[in-house]
Amino acid sequence: MHRFALYAGLLLSAALAGCQTTKQPAPDTTIKTSSILAPEGSKNTIRGDTAERSGSVVSGKQHHLAGRTMTVSSIRDIQLQDKEVILSFDDGPIPGRTDRVLATLDEFGVKGAFMMVGEMATLHPDLARKVAADGNAIGSHTYKHDNLSALTFDMAMAEVVRGQAAVTKATGVDVNFFRFPYLADSSKLRSAIGIRDMVVMDVDVDSKDYFNTTPAAVTERTLDLVYKRGRGIILMHDIHKRTATMLPTLLSKLEADGYKVVTLKFQKPVAPTVMASL
Repeated sequence: MHRFALYAGLLLSAALAGCQTTKQPAPDTTIKTSSILAPEGSKNTIRGDTAERSGSVVSGKQHHLAGRTMTVSSIRDIQLQDKEVILSFDDGPIPGRTDRVLATLDEFGVKGAFMMVGEMATLHPDLARKVAADGNAIGSHTYKHDNLSALTFDMAMAEVVRGQAAVTKATGVDVNFFRFPYLADSSKLRSAIGIRDMVVMDVDVDSKDYFNTTPAAVTERTLDLVYKRGRGIILMHDIHKRTATMLPTLLSKLEADGYKVVTLKFQKPVAPTVMASL
């Protein structure tokens, strides 16, 4: 069984080895699945609701990074105020890294949105269930991290459905968020995914943690982009050791600068009431 899991992981890594399309620092080759290269600065016109803010006490230290809970039915519902961020993590789960990310989130009393690759969730169901049990938003990232723009519509949707089913089975919860691998979307696919009651997650701040750089470099880059925008959905990857390493520093600095982490909750859209004419 262990040999099968290792073999499956190696196949997945080989299939996704071409994920990076920009030649900067070399991509990490120590992981089971590659990460995406996302354009920066995508803007969303969005709205959301408010909830109470709370602090978290861990090891005698009071944290005030947790912000409001935002209930959403679509990406349009995500309206972040100044100094509000959403922490999102793609491509996991993977033991030794995802669990470290979870421990850091718990320490600061905040939640993230985890876009799981279906095959990874299938390989590590206990960890996938832990992510959900901790109260994080759960999303899918297809089954094999395929570039959906290179597939026919029917093939792309089959990959989406298979990924959603795999993550649902592994976590034991409904999967209501989705992110396109490589952010390679289309209006037709976005509409079809929305019909399946999944919110398509876009990206405002790309940490580029998939490049083989130091944790400090990832932290600096991410903070620079956050400070320029003043808010946004941050893209990270829980499969990288450098991300798990840098996350406590990133959150500490965001907290010190007065930022809040927003928790996402999904709510199925209410169908409009049709009044019969007399």
